[in-house]
Amino acid sequence: MDEFLRNMTMKDIGEILLSPDQLITLCNEDEAVLLDVRFPFETRLWGMKFALEIPLNELPDRLKELPGEKIIVCACPLEIRSNIACQYLLQQGFQAKILSGGLLKLADRLRGGQAKDLQQ
Repeated sequence: MDEFLRNMTMKDIGEILLSPDQLITLCNEDEAVLLDVRFPFETRLWGMKFALEIPLNELPDRLKELPGEKIIVCACPLEIRSNIACQYLLQQGFQAKILSGGLLKLADRLRGGQAKDLQQ
């Protein structure tokens, strides 16, 4: 982690964020997957059916479930847990990003007829 932090630049920080529109494009092109890192009691109430659901605290034990050839877009309601998950996945050698604005912004983006923009 020390070397990871020492080598981080402002450019790295800017490139790690992905907008909902960028996520939709990458998912439609089969280049990315959405990783929902919330706890099961949260995803039971509402979730994105197309997302992989791996709670943050289970991530180290479930890395084999992630497609190594795709960008892993980490998400939670805002960006707190997804930021932790993203940094962890980058350390593990994955291509990882953070969904800017979190699942709340994505849900707003996919509201109503706009949901058809995501071709899942």
